[in-house]
Amino acid sequence: MKRALTLLVAALALSLGASAMAQTEITLGRFFGACEQAGTDIQSAVGEACIIQTIINAFSAADNGVKVNTLPTDWGNYYDQLKAMFAAGNPPNIFVIHKHAIPEFASLGALADLGPDLAKAGIDPSDWTATGKAAVTYDGKIYAIPMDAHANLWYVNMDIMKQAGLVNADGTPMVPHSPEEMLQQAKTVKEKTGKDYLTADFSQFPIGVRLVLSLVWQQNAELFTADKANVDSPEATKAVETILSLFKGGYADPTLNYNDSMQAFINGNAAVLVNGDWVVNSLDAQTQDPKVALKHFYVADFPTLFQTPATWADSHTWAIPSTLKKQNPDKYWAALKLAKWIYDHDLDWARTGHSSISKSVVASAAYAAQPHRQEYANTVNIARDVQQTTHYDAIQNVLNRELQAIWLTGKPIDQALKDANGQVQDILDR
Repeated sequence: MKRALTLLVAALALSLGASAMAQTEITLGRFFGACEQAGTDIQSAVGEACIIQTIINAFSAADNGVKVNTLPTDWGNYYDQLKAMFAAGNPPNIFVIHKHAIPEFASLGALADLGPDLAKAGIDPSDWTATGKAAVTYDGKIYAIPMDAHANLWYVNMDIMKQAGLVNADGTPMVPHSPEEMLQQAKTVKEKTGKDYLTADFSQFPIGVRLVLSLVWQQNAELFTADKANVDSPEATKAVETILSLFKGGYADPTLNYNDSMQAFINGNAAVLVNGDWVVNSLDAQTQDPKVALKHFYVADFPTLFQTPATWADSHTWAIPSTLKKQNPDKYWAALKLAKWIYDHDLDWARTGHSSISKSVVASAAYAAQPHRQEYANTVNIARDVQQTTHYDAIQNVLNRELQAIWLTGKPIDQALKDANGQVQDILDR
């Protein structure tokens, strides 16, 4: 009996050892920032970096035969790093990619066509919203698994707005409906509170580009189409003049970078923050800190200053290299298993503030009950994105450089937009 028990224990040990050896390890590329304290308790995580890393950690900790190694990458030069990895023949087995970047990578043959394998992986695209499906579709094929839709919002410090007398009877903040009304509000805030009216990153990342895009779309125009640049248009000029008027009036600081603009809002130095929905959750958590000046904020849809409601938007998705299925089928299917896991935790990811692209999540009471969600519920209806192009990163870099030249160095608007137009047209003509 004792010998039989010993043999049984040995057999179990061998079995467990074989299972551990059979565990598939995959690499994952992402941005969103670092979260050194990330564990496996998804519900306790706060903010983009910690929520996504906790979801990933929980997947690795689950008994599914897959271990995930998250690669260190930086948001600022993420796509440069990703392209370098592809060039070296060693891209991540699964990686996050924006909707706007899919055409470029897919056109180069870098992304796997996932459509034929979705059913086998247990992924149901019929649960995707129209926005989610459009985000991952290029040239009729599905090249990624959607994770969210995200857009620029109008964050409002309610204490400053109350002090300035810019609050409606129902307790909501007054939002401007024209450039002139925005300037009047800015003047009122400055006179009554001494605070800036608006803060945003105008000197680092392309937040300014996204603002100009939104204001051009509100005038029923485009900065560029698939084959034609339209950057030096009357609509673009009016959009830039609208933003520039805030700087000229002393109502906004164009020199602030991303972190400084966020800190200005958190420190109670600006009435309005323009940023994406990804900071809803983290800002809400910070208001609980007694050392933080920001105590009460409202998350409004981006205001309509011209004819048509519109705000810049994009999507995060998960893609797999086109070569992985042939080179290592086990890692390919492990990557798809992880993609399904992340999608199945879309409600958890939506706590960041991002909009869900899962029909079942959007219809849930838990989603509707998230902090501030109802305040910007209409954003999904006014969200706009650039037309699909294989050159968007290059175009965005040109636009960001020329717009910053306007508000940081005083370059004349007409000259900057003319220069940008020529450069964008050259890119489209490639």
